[in-house]
Amino acid sequence: MERRKYGNTDMEVSVLGFGGAEIGFQQATPQQVEKLLGSALDAGLNVIDTAECYNISEELIGQTVGHRRDDFYLFTKCGHASGFDLPDWTPAMLEQSIDRSLKRLKTEFVDVIHLHGCSEELLRRGEVIEVLQRAKEQGKTRYIGYSGDHKAALYAIECGAFDSLETSVSIADQEAIELTIPEAAKRGMGVVVKRPIANAAWKTGSKPENAYAHTYWDRLSELKYDFLQADLKESVGTALRFTLSVPGVQTAIVGTANPDRWLENAKLLEGGPLPQELYNAIRARWKEVAAAEWVGQG
Repeated sequence: MERRKYGNTDMEVSVLGFGGAEIGFQQATPQQVEKLLGSALDAGLNVIDTAECYNISEELIGQTVGHRRDDFYLFTKCGHASGFDLPDWTPAMLEQSIDRSLKRLKTEFVDVIHLHGCSEELLRRGEVIEVLQRAKEQGKTRYIGYSGDHKAALYAIECGAFDSLETSVSIADQEAIELTIPEAAKRGMGVVVKRPIANAAWKTGSKPENAYAHTYWDRLSELKYDFLQADLKESVGTALRFTLSVPGVQTAIVGTANPDRWLENAKLLEGGPLPQELYNAIRARWKEVAAAEWVGQG
């Protein structure tokens, strides 16, 4: 598994990471997660990303691979109360959330804590950033970051406070390729991409049941990429390789509760970066079709 230097940090990250949302929301069993993450770590995975609001995701990760903490970089997020009797984004809640995440994950520190979709207005006020800075000073996290898209993400980059950016990039979500990632790269920030295959919104040939993917389905219906007519594995591989071919991207996190899926996705990357001609064609089609309101999806 290829590894890339993560911005100006000391981390060398696997290009394919793991996103913990689905194991939490689908309430995967510890046995499923142990098989999924254990086999992935053995195959070269070294980035696991989760969040405070992904149901039981943090607990499952801590329970199943906490004993292998030295084998991977651990990212989590904070911002949503999710069980606390306190408003979102208040400093007291953020501090409690970070401590709870460490307890759930069975670790003394995480490698990155990202602010989870924080608005530009809150970022400008500064209190939420100060909470993360204190957590870093206290050794609860090695680096701090922002997770989000569009203009709030651009402000987070330009304010100079963060080491890491987590943002959406895919064949159906390309705003960040010009708006934020070049600036993040210029400033030496690590870049982790979420939703890198646009939830494979095309996989059934009809609008997905999951409303989260409807925006991607609608966009892809207009983009009409030829390669989406290929075998599903081939089209998913093309989509994933496109995202990882974007300059400035170091790792892409794909979420699954299927114990075999991470290994299957890893095999799709064996062909290496997407051929430049195909990458350019996907970018050109986006620029031709994308509407002004097709902004990054959170």
